Amino acid sequence: MSLITWTPEQFATNVSKHDIEHQEIFRLLNVLGDSVASGDRDAVGRDLDALIAYVAEHFASEEANFEAYGYPAFPGHKAEHDKLVAAALDLQKKFHAGEAEVTADTAAFLVGWLTDHIPKVDKLYGSFLNEKGVA
Repeated sequence: MSLITWTPEQFATNVSKHDIEHQEIFRLLNVLGDSVASGDRDAVGRDLDALIAYVAEHFASEEANFEAYGYPAFPGHKAEHDKLVAAALDLQKKFHAGEAEVTADTAAFLVGWLTDHIPKVDKLYGSFLNEKGVA
């Protein structure tokens, strides 16, 4: 079952590298959703780890472009990234210690974060980076 679907109309930033990364994040989130639905805790842990690792790589990729091209909204954008990463790492630690579970609510939170963040925050960097020659 698909929790989230990437469409260019809703999610394209017009920076191809980051659009491809967003599509992979959506794929990994859908895999995690399937694992949660299956009730297989080992699969949930594996898929949670994969999603968090990839999101951290993606954020670093965006932030490298922001820094390289002097994106003026970089500090605020990075703060949003840092807040999500901190929450994800806390959940990951607690999950692996047996102190928390990843549930359908967790997946719904991530879907909500992405459907808010990409259209309202990420799309803003697209035209800026495009003007700098990043396509």
